[in-house]
Amino acid sequence: MQASVFQAMDLSAAEAVLKEVKQILDDRGLIFFLRHGTCLGAVRDHAFIGWDDDVDTGSIIGMHGLTEEMIYATAEVFRQNDFDVEVIDSELHLSVDMKKSGIQFDWTCYRIIGDHIYQWPAVKIPVRLYETPAEVDFLGETFHVPNPPEEYFELKYGPDWRTPKQTGFEREVLALMPDGPLPRKGGIMARLSAMLPWHRAGGLRVLDQDGRPIEGANVGVAPTTVLSGIERSVTDASGFTKFLLPEQALYVLEIKYGNHEEILYMETLAPGINYVYKADPENSDGRYNVLVPE
Repeated sequence: MQASVFQAMDLSAAEAVLKEVKQILDDRGLIFFLRHGTCLGAVRDHAFIGWDDDVDTGSIIGMHGLTEEMIYATAEVFRQNDFDVEVIDSELHLSVDMKKSGIQFDWTCYRIIGDHIYQWPAVKIPVRLYETPAEVDFLGETFHVPNPPEEYFELKYGPDWRTPKQTGFEREVLALMPDGPLPRKGGIMARLSAMLPWHRAGGLRVLDQDGRPIEGANVGVAPTTVLSGIERSVTDASGFTKFLLPEQALYVLEIKYGNHEEILYMETLAPGINYVYKADPENSDGRYNVLVPE
């Protein structure tokens, strides 16, 4: 698969799709909220962020009467309304990934873990922000957002959330995640790390723009579907390092060496496979599907 760069969505199409999703969820009596960049744009800018590439909404399983059965049933309603739908079940959430009219739309239904939910990649957000959500006027409609939204933005994006950033925000999000794999006893990462099953590991070879291996590159890997911090490692003389991959899923990677730094915000990785990263001097921000099997 060839590496790609995130492209801004069509804002008119995004508005139409968001309003259609809202109508379907409202008709079924399901409470949902804006999240991530969609929420930030609605509150801060009173509009979609011009360079955003998808629409993000969420709900919380067990809150406001939401059950897993309701989520699956609603996913089927979206299919009947000509959405392409995939439901992804993980430790942290049930994610309903949809596409219509060229717009990528995410309705992520979070699982409560110790009075918190964990938003992409795995940033800890208190459930209390959603118990009595705030309301915001957006696109001529009323939408729910965390309450207070300012606290949510600081937790999700850091203290500089009021400054619009097309690139670089990913680094600030990763900086809010702890290092290390074991924040919760009995979680998937706890069980896997205790056994250290290297057949469940993945590997990465870091190459510069000319294809030469980089020794001493710092690699951070953050799962997005299990409760974990960032696992960090350093490449050897052949540019290679290993890390634990609990399951095939989307991961966020941070790769740094010398003056080079790149955040890969959406890479599909699977256990037992070694991947290759090659730097691209013309595109060091916003790339995805960058890693290829070795």
